[in-house]
Amino acid sequence: MKLHWRDTSRFISKLTLRKLVNMLRLYVSFFISKYRSRPLHWGNPMTVSFEPTTACNLRCPECPSGLRSFTRNTGNLKSDFFRKSIDQISDTLTYLIFYFQGEPFINPDFLEMVTYASQKNIYTITSTNAHFISDDIAKRTVESGLDRMIISIDGTTQEVYEQYRKEGELAKVIEGAKNMVKWRKKLGSKTPHLIFQFLVVKPNEHQIDEVYALAEEIGIDEVKLKTAQIYDYEEGNPLIPTNEKYSRYTKGSDGKYKVKGDILNQCWKMWNSCVITWDGKVVPCCFDKDANHVFGSLSTESFEHIWTNENSQVFRQQIKEGRDKIDICTNCTEGCKVWG
Repeated sequence: MKLHWRDTSRFISKLTLRKLVNMLRLYVSFFISKYRSRPLHWGNPMTVSFEPTTACNLRCPECPSGLRSFTRNTGNLKSDFFRKSIDQISDTLTYLIFYFQGEPFINPDFLEMVTYASQKNIYTITSTNAHFISDDIAKRTVESGLDRMIISIDGTTQEVYEQYRKEGELAKVIEGAKNMVKWRKKLGSKTPHLIFQFLVVKPNEHQIDEVYALAEEIGIDEVKLKTAQIYDYEEGNPLIPTNEKYSRYTKGSDGKYKVKGDILNQCWKMWNSCVITWDGKVVPCCFDKDANHVFGSLSTESFEHIWTNENSQVFRQQIKEGRDKIDICTNCTEGCKVWG
């Protein structure tokens, strides 16, 4: 997780000696594991993603929520279950990402959970399509203590925006962003740090400069360009950008597309983070969108047990033996490039 200089001080202010020691244990055990036949793991995750909901108002073509293609159940994270779960790991948790699949603001208890996490001195993040950020919701969001908000804005005109954000309204996104800027100023708050995330696809790549200008006009703190994960990419796909700089895929001499770079048999994420679905399943990462690789369930087990149980250790061992044999890893460009 990268921090922009404007909110780095906010993040640092939430670090404690216990969190720093936990981070050190994770780093050390990860590096030792690179040279062992079997994985060694110390510490608790420093980053956890909680899924507020699987429901979404949009129908984006490369998203399971948008496609309504889940085999797992749809539902909302319950606030009492969230509090019980986060209490088990809050002392060592550095980042809490309120997002996996779905639109977080659909969950009526979402801001209540953000407030609880903020009171636990955890750096909190969410990602939203901004269609539900009314004036009142914007005020409550600033008051919740949310540290960072990523607003998906994949076009600067409705015609371009709706080519990926199916059934979305760009005007609502801009209105929601303006509401956030307005209430942050009114309440004299430095948070949340506001980011326009621009998912670069072929239909919108010509508007990259325009999204920077729009962000500056509104008062958004940062623009982040993101490459798109494409499920059916080998034969090409109309969403793959023409500028390969913004693509996760490259065209080979045989005319077929492949994921850029080599798949290394290591993954920092399997040491420092995990994802918790709305119904309490603990899964490896955000690429396991249908929760097919379940380590355990917080509805019946403690997090401490799940994080070190046989399922989690077997999965880490499989990573070492060959990420190219794990379905969710074959379309991942993030695995361990920082440490490669």
